Amino acid sequence: MSLFKRLLNPKGKSEDKVKNSDHSKYYPEETLPIDERFTYNFNRNGGKFLYCENMEEILEAFDNILLENDWYERDVFCLDEMLTSRFDGFNLNFITKANATFFLSNCESLVANNGSILLCSKQIKEKKLHELPANFVIFATTSQLVENISEGLRKIKSRNKLHIPSNITTIQDFETNKEKDFMSYGSSTKNLYLLLLEDL
Repeated sequence: MSLFKRLLNPKGKSEDKVKNSDHSKYYPEETLPIDERFTYNFNRNGGKFLYCENMEEILEAFDNILLENDWYERDVFCLDEMLTSRFDGFNLNFITKANATFFLSNCESLVANNGSILLCSKQIKEKKLHELPANFVIFATTSQLVENISEGLRKIKSRNKLHIPSNITTIQDFETNKEKDFMSYGSSTKNLYLLLLEDL
């Protein structure tokens, strides 16, 4: 009898679920901390995430990326002088032209709600994502985590009050074989490694 009741009354299922749960249906859903949400969404998008506690671990992880992909003695597109000096000991040829093996850069923010990387003209000048190499290595810190794109844009505006950077974009599609949907139309797929340094 109860089997037929459940089949004929699907509302009963949700009512039972509310009765059995610890909270009422009006209680706000529990959300994961911002770092866990970013990690989950970033991995779901196909990104490769390397968490490091200090610069020694960053350099070791970078070395492993080069080894895994056989990127030693290759051209690297990098526009940040701090990064070229920081990663100088790896026998790489740093160039300012986009026809390189991979793109080494920092970013503006790491967006937790969709696992994307927020970039602007400080990192990519006036280039579009499809003009950049297919492989990215992004260096970021945990203090760059934001809830959503709006918060990331507010941070850009507050840091650059006199001159707001142009060419602001996000990248969140990191799997070449992932099936595209309407929302990802026009986006550029990148093979992306994130070197995340703990700085909080």
